[in-house]
Amino acid sequence: MAQFSESVDVPDMGRRQFMNLLTFGTVTGVALGALYPVVKYFIPPATGGGGGGTTAKDALGDNIKISEFLESHNVGDRTLVQGLKGDPTYIVVESKEAITDYGINAICTHLGCVVPWNVAENKFKCPCHGSQYDATGKVVRGPAPRSLALAHAKVEDESIVLSPWTETDFRTGEEPWWA
Repeated sequence: MAQFSESVDVPDMGRRQFMNLLTFGTVTGVALGALYPVVKYFIPPATGGGGGGTTAKDALGDNIKISEFLESHNVGDRTLVQGLKGDPTYIVVESKEAITDYGINAICTHLGCVVPWNVAENKFKCPCHGSQYDATGKVVRGPAPRSLALAHAKVEDESIVLSPWTETDFRTGEEPWWA
């Protein structure tokens, strides 16, 4: 009978387990390192704390100062600013000293066009498919199925701060569709 003797080429079980663990750890580390940026890309960045709102910005991305804004606009003007989620939002000048307590999102509820304010007709008119909204953003003629979204607008420390509108829509008496 032939006897088997230990070969020097075959590592013992302790070394084999150590090498397997080292290989597994290396492969796992590389895979996680490669997946991290991909996962980070698909998770949106967290916004600031508990719903403090978004400061309205002008076309250049600068914060709007309320004193300069009111000085350069007339009563009844509707001016586009960068609002919640970067959407264009109308700020309405209520008097020479104040703005309305709401902003009107300028994105048409039909196909997403930016709806301009038509001063001559005193309403918003969508250039894409003819939807019309009254001065408060309530839909008065389709094909748009819903009124324009609202946002709260208030003045804090010389800035206009927009925050989500979650209450009943004062124009329709219904729950807000955009909340």
